[in-house]
Amino acid sequence: MSSILVIDDDPDNFDVIDTFLGQQGYHLHYASNGRTAIDDLDKFKPDLILLDVMMPEMTGIEVCQWIKAMPEWQAVPIIMVTALATKKNLAECFAAGADDFICKPLDRLELIARVRSMLRIHRQYEQIATFNLQLEAMVEQRTAQLHTMVFQDALTNLPSRTFLLDKLTDLFYSGHQSLALIYLDCDQFKMVNGSFGYAVGDQLIIAIAQRLEQYLSPGDVLARMGEDEFCFLVNHIDSPTQLESLIHNILQGFQANFTVADCEIFMTVCAGATYTRDRHQQPEELLQEADTAMYQAKLRGKGSYQLFQHQMHLEILNRLILENDLQRALKHEEFILYYQPIIHLGTQTLVGFEALLRWQHPERNLVPPGEFIPCMETTGLIVPVGLMSLTQACQQLSTWQQQGWMDLTLSVNLSTRQFACPSLLADIDHILAETAINPAQLKLEITESAIMDNAEMAIDLAKELRSRQIQISIDDFGTGYSSLAYLHRLPVDSLKIDRSFVSQIQTDNRNYQIVKTIIGLGRQLNLAVIAEGIETSQQLEWLKELDCEFGQGYLFSRPIPATEIEQLYLTRS
Repeated sequence: MSSILVIDDDPDNFDVIDTFLGQQGYHLHYASNGRTAIDDLDKFKPDLILLDVMMPEMTGIEVCQWIKAMPEWQAVPIIMVTALATKKNLAECFAAGADDFICKPLDRLELIARVRSMLRIHRQYEQIATFNLQLEAMVEQRTAQLHTMVFQDALTNLPSRTFLLDKLTDLFYSGHQSLALIYLDCDQFKMVNGSFGYAVGDQLIIAIAQRLEQYLSPGDVLARMGEDEFCFLVNHIDSPTQLESLIHNILQGFQANFTVADCEIFMTVCAGATYTRDRHQQPEELLQEADTAMYQAKLRGKGSYQLFQHQMHLEILNRLILENDLQRALKHEEFILYYQPIIHLGTQTLVGFEALLRWQHPERNLVPPGEFIPCMETTGLIVPVGLMSLTQACQQLSTWQQQGWMDLTLSVNLSTRQFACPSLLADIDHILAETAINPAQLKLEITESAIMDNAEMAIDLAKELRSRQIQISIDDFGTGYSSLAYLHRLPVDSLKIDRSFVSQIQTDNRNYQIVKTIIGLGRQLNLAVIAEGIETSQQLEWLKELDCEFGQGYLFSRPIPATEIEQLYLTRS
């Protein structure tokens, strides 16, 4: 346990520090003045000192100079705590020997970070001091061990990332111009550790390394880059075709299973590759290109590979910017809901609305959902944004119900991640209690893929939702995995025909037959069927001909704000 000495004439300041650091596992000591602290250093044996600058009798600057002049304590890091943050004051602190400073009033996260940093540095200096105290005969042995740790992976005995970069540097400076990097990452390796344990995982890594070594040619290097990541440095690559041929051979090598600890394990990898003829390129840049290509390959699925293309850097940068913007958008409540009317096709009367998420960007105005929804799905931001959307939709439904529109339904989409969220039911119960809506008029739309990810869980969850009188609709029906085997067990109220079928519907074509089948299935199961994406009068006529009961689309209205909904649809003559 690290020992921290706080020197401050005001005990209240110590109480603040104790509160901030109390849960970090440190042993805190307090001295009310510099002389007491210096006299009791042997008793406190501090690993770090937090020293107030402004103290009577002996200032923090003087205390710092005194301690740094003592050989046995001069290596202990001192963080000056000061309300004076001018350049002159800070210069005096550093001139006195201080290692760092922190300004008052103290910020908890900053204090924890600076204390950790200084303690880490102190431990490093202690380690160096320990090495220096070793017998001179052991220096060469220790140096060799350090060299091995840096340049060789301890588990597989393969070269390390550092070795690979050094080798790349040597090749570049020697004028070598034709080489490639192939960056490999195992698919879902964490499942092996989770299922079989880390010992089996380590054995699998060794087996993978041994299999990969079969593809080494003289002069090539195979390095282990991380837990389940490897990288080939390949000499004498003359073309992308030659590089792709090697990658194909490596990926095919993973078609055979691995037998580890009497377990048969199948493992695939994704590969990203780049090659260069430009000796002016930096080694780190080449490695970054291969890593970027590997990331793109993983987005395409297991066992994929990708050659680096220069626009990938821009794509990654744009993705990071988008993720940051979305985090900011959630914080600043930039997400809003638009509403699209749902119409009874036979009577052309309004029956409800679908709430659709929009992003009111401060500079770009409304951002199309296709630009940001996939990113939110990938990052998991869809869960808090989805909860916010559901809350906002129920608040709007409550307003309309209070205005007397008790028969209108409001459909809200649940993403796959949101549907699998353990707190979903509790969140919904809270929203229902808060908004006091009639839950029978709320319809939650889930996709087939969300159901098929865990069908039994989906059935149980749907039953819980129905027990609250909430309606359930399967969105984009027919586009995902087949849910027919579970459809009769799901307490579903309606099916939504995906717009891709509606947009291409023509008499007697394939989409026409699919739509006809879905409508017939809904009729047999006593489920309402809603067609989305209706844009033309001809599409409407075909759907009415097939006896589709409900629909929505640009033919009736685009999604519009709640204020326009009230002006256009919710007025009483």
